[in-house]
Amino acid sequence: MATKSLEILIDEFNRLPGIGRKSAVRLAFHVLEMSDQEVERFSKALKDVKETVKKCSICGNFSENDICDICRDEFRDKNIICVVEDSRDIIPLEKTKRYKGSYHVLNGKIDPLNGMTPDKLNLKSLLERVAKEDIKEVILALNPDLEGETTALYLTKLLKTFDVKVTKIASGIPMGGNIEFADVATISRALDGRQEI
Repeated sequence: MATKSLEILIDEFNRLPGIGRKSAVRLAFHVLEMSDQEVERFSKALKDVKETVKKCSICGNFSENDICDICRDEFRDKNIICVVEDSRDIIPLEKTKRYKGSYHVLNGKIDPLNGMTPDKLNLKSLLERVAKEDIKEVILALNPDLEGETTALYLTKLLKTFDVKVTKIASGIPMGGNIEFADVATISRALDGRQEI
């Protein structure tokens, strides 16, 4: 049996996404093994991130300033907006070093069963950007699941009223993947998104 305070810490770790009960117990016991300075540094990092990080007033990405570094970067192509579900989705896109446009974070996807309706997404500012700025293309980089597809269809319908090209990132068999183990939907997408070589 854990002590009351240890049990509370385990429960708090367990509430984090992707952390099961066993991992929560491991993390809580790790905290007990940390020095006072390490615990102080850890708790300060948690407090600082909550106090200093906010949403970019342009794209909705996390930033310590009113406008994020990507939106402030004068070398980025401001005529292209890549729409993502979550700020975390920007990281892998940036790692490719191939995309040089701007972003827009929806903060979710349409999922009525879980209470996520279009009015709860960061859509209004996206439409305002497309209407006011010289946007040539909107890339929908949403996850290829039912909710992501529903959101993409909804956005496409909204964006059709503007003179803007709407594209979607390709999806299919990943590098190093095996066709034998891919599902039918993935293989279909790979075939539909084929390119001439």
